[in-house]
Order: sequence, then C-alpha cells, then structure tokens
Amino acid sequence: MNRFASPPEVVDRLRAADYLSDESIATVVFLADRLGKPVLVEGPAGTGKTELAKSVARALEANLIRLQCYEGVDEQKALYEWNYKKQLLRIQAEQGHEQTWEQVETNIFSEDFLLERPLLAAIRSSEPTVLLIDEIDKTDFEFEGLLLELLSDFQVTIPEMGTVAAKQIPFVFLTSNNTRELSEALKRRCLYLYLDYPDLEREKAIVLTRVPELPEMLADQIVRLVRSIRAMELKKAPSIAETLDWARTLLHLGVTEMDEDTARRTLTVLLKYQSDVEKVAGHLKIAPNPRDN
Repeated sequence: MNRFASPPEVVDRLRAADYLSDESIATVVFLADRLGKPVLVEGPAGTGKTELAKSVARALEANLIRLQCYEGVDEQKALYEWNYKKQLLRIQAEQGHEQTWEQVETNIFSEDFLLERPLLAAIRSSEPTVLLIDEIDKTDFEFEGLLLELLSDFQVTIPEMGTVAAKQIPFVFLTSNNTRELSEALKRRCLYLYLDYPDLEREKAIVLTRVPELPEMLADQIVRLVRSIRAMELKKAPSIAETLDWARTLLHLGVTEMDEDTARRTLTVLLKYQSDVEKVAGHLKIAPNPRDN
C-alpha cells in the first residue's frame, strides 16, 4: 500500500508533523515508500536525521520502533534473545517426565520463551511501523552483516524457529554521522539522503515553526548568529536542536532583540565545550538590526 501520493504530499504531511522538508527530502521519502526500500540518511550530527524518521512516523500515524546503535551492539540486543531463566525453570519442571531432549528443546525454543528486540519487533508488527536504526556508523561491519537479510527481504532467520517474514513492510530509516565508512553491501540496499545544515531561510522557518511565540526579528538574529558560529573551527558545531533550545531560552528570558551581552550569557545553551564558548565569546559580534538603520 502506497503511503504517500506524491513528493508534494510528503512536504505537506511532514509540515503538519512540524517538520519542514525540502524537495530532495520529500522525493527520497516518496521513492522509499514506492520502492519499499530503506533510507540511509547521512550528515553532520544535529541536522535533523533522527527527527525526519520521527516526523514520518507522526505523519503516517505509525508506531516508531527505534534501535539506538552503539559500539558492541549485537544480535541479542538488536534482534532477539531467549529467556534463559524461564527456559531453565521449564527444564527443571520437566525433570522426571519421560521426554527426550529433542522434545524439551522444541518446547523451550518456542514463542513463549522468545524476547523480541527492536528489529524483530518491527518485522513482526501488524501495525504501521517506522523502524529507526539510529547512528549505524557506531556499530561494526559484523553488525551490518546482520542487517542485510532484513533490509533485502524484510525477514529474519531464527535458527530454532525458522524464517520470520514481515507481516507488513516497515518504513526503515538508518542514520549515520559519517564517523566511519559504511559497507557497499549495506548502501546498495538503501536509498541515500544527505542532510546538511539548512540554509538561513529554512532554519529560520524551522525556528518559527517550533517556537511560534518568538519574534521574527529575534529568530532572524538567532539564525544568522548560529550560522556564523558554525563557520568557526569548534569541537562541536551547534545543532538545529540547540538552535531551538537557544530560541526557547531567550523567549523565557523575555529577550526581544539580541545583544552581545545576552548572547555571551546564554552561549552555554548553544555550545557544549568550554573551549568553544571561550572562542565564540571572544569573537562575538552582533550585526545591527536593519530596522535601526
């Protein structure tokens, strides 16, 4: 079943879910829906990759199942594992009964003892589902291999139970911050989308959408200042989420127009390293408001 009729519909439905898409994003999401393929979203940290998946889930009124990747994540954490304590209790309860090991094994490796993890839960869900595999670049190549069957055929193999095929195809997003190169095998199975920081007008629109009480003039100052800060050599450039936090901070402080003192006092909302705070504070210049000229 097609979930989006056209790229413009993607734009409209994402906007209704408070995500301002552009044409390239909408086209990839539309094609992923039509082709039944996962979307690999790469780009710097904080550019809205995870938020895109969440917003598609909201737009589709679908369940969001998220696998947060990290170094060392394995099949048991991502796919499934067996409830060993419950299995042991069953084995102990069966002692004294005339059963072969094959009979006991068949009994304990069954649905009652299976613990679903995010990947298997998404495959077996009978409800509309968006599967988010977040920060896949934090895993190793062995884990990527685990994903290949799922992303190719939307099925997984459990040796003790056989192949489990998807009841309905989930909408899959994988995100990467480009900390390492992903395998060609994984990339072949996905549509590719690169998300960079938005241009000035789009980021301003994002700020005004998420913080509608903010004066437009202040939103313009915030976005221009954040863009100039991102151009500096910092340990961590401010993300879109941190731009929004800064906007909400200034709103709570009753600020209607940015000045250098206010900016310096609140930089720790935007920046997360003291060295970055000191560097930005030393070079901070607020452009005069055009209305003042």
